[in-house]
Amino acid sequence: MSAATVPKALDHSHHLSDLARARESSPLKSLIKYMGKPGIISLGGGFPHPGYFPFESISANVYAPDAFPLHDAPEGTRTNASHGVADIQKYGGDINLASALQYTLAMGIAPLRTFIRDFTTRVFKPAYADFVTYTHAGNTDAWSIIVDTLFNPGQGYFTEEFTYPSAQATAVPHGVKPVPIKIDAQGLSAEDLRRVCAGWDEAAHGGMKRPHVLYTVPVGHNPCGTTMGAERKKSIYDICVEYDIIIVEDDPYYFLQQEPYVLPQHRTASTSTTDAVDDQAFLSKLAPSFLKFDYQGRVIRLDSFSKTIAPGARLGWYTCSPLFAERFERQAETSTNPNGFGQALVGSLLTQQWKGVDGYLRWLRGLRAQYTIRRNFTIDALARTFVLTPREEGNSTSTVLVASSSKDSKPLFEFVPPVGGMFIWIKLHLTSHPAHPSTPTEIDELERSIWVDLAENGLLVTPGWYFNAAALKGQGHFRIAFSYSDEEEMVKAIAIFAEVIKKTFGDNEE
Repeated sequence: MSAATVPKALDHSHHLSDLARARESSPLKSLIKYMGKPGIISLGGGFPHPGYFPFESISANVYAPDAFPLHDAPEGTRTNASHGVADIQKYGGDINLASALQYTLAMGIAPLRTFIRDFTTRVFKPAYADFVTYTHAGNTDAWSIIVDTLFNPGQGYFTEEFTYPSAQATAVPHGVKPVPIKIDAQGLSAEDLRRVCAGWDEAAHGGMKRPHVLYTVPVGHNPCGTTMGAERKKSIYDICVEYDIIIVEDDPYYFLQQEPYVLPQHRTASTSTTDAVDDQAFLSKLAPSFLKFDYQGRVIRLDSFSKTIAPGARLGWYTCSPLFAERFERQAETSTNPNGFGQALVGSLLTQQWKGVDGYLRWLRGLRAQYTIRRNFTIDALARTFVLTPREEGNSTSTVLVASSSKDSKPLFEFVPPVGGMFIWIKLHLTSHPAHPSTPTEIDELERSIWVDLAENGLLVTPGWYFNAAALKGQGHFRIAFSYSDEEEMVKAIAIFAEVIKKTFGDNEE
């Protein structure tokens, strides 16, 4: 498709909330765009003089982009011990403290904006011409701005039946409720989304109109660990076009995608490698973003540096249509912007020390290898403690691993080995318990009892009810994060988990 034929975003202004329609540009913020005009003398804004900022410079030793290997290696191994120095002066250069620490435009400092635009164009390839990228203060804060912008009280949004709890907590005070859609081994079900849309009954939902927004974490889903492939995303996008639904693609784990897990007994030399030979091969193996299919500007994508650089930076970016970008900017002008320190340090790292997009991609390839090692070690530890039996999941290409104490004993739990993110979503087979819980309340009580037992024995996992969008009883899940603990701690954690589970189910071989 030539540049001349790439479509522009449609007008989706009918999706804006009453609050968003009422927002006007901050009068004071409108002065900032003139501040950089050559020769202008500003007496209009109450800007502190940068000479009084108590920071003459900021310096940080930073890893090289190729610090981590692209293949299986001991956890935390660095192949390149060299580092650069991010040295940011008060004045001079594309990134300086006089500008970064001053009141700035909500869209962020210019060098970082340019990097983000170039990166998004190369990696995600949006299918419409006039997409906009600009910075935000992390995906959770960005979702909060989206809630204000797209929802009136009493409305709802579609989401996975288990979903990120902070997303729910953000929407609840606004009177905005989640409407759960079933998930399978590949994430949110397109079939169930269509079923719910086609059969929507306002009366059955307390007068709520059919939701006009879908919120999803499509890669390394939190908490379920599932990853949507291209075919699933295309199907969901087509449904959203048919029913005029805006897609909020919250994707902080996108670059932590991994190769499918292989049990140790089936592993070969060809399955030990964790990375492609170059950047293009790496990108080609990643599940595409919804942006690749978005020819109407109905996708609002949220990216974050939290999982790839540091969560404390509180820095990420939107990719969306000009209409939504302008409304988000109006709100950010009078609420939260990314902090100047974070923008300066991350911007310097990406554009100067790592020399742009190629350097960042090499860093991401190294991270991918490291998190693959962590995932494999954790599931391998489960495989040493339980018998893990593969089970194909219907028409899905994903495999479910069913855990039992021995080959012929009853199943204790199951999970889909994640191909992205940081989490393993354990589904307990609570009906195998000697008490044979049969009601949702009994199953909930047993799940809580196991969770308490794990905690009292020194292991903290996240219980499934934290994530339950429908507040349904009788689910029986735990989320295990493999992202933080080192190998020694993980071995101990899995041993505690195994002891408690086997004891609870009366299946302790000791």
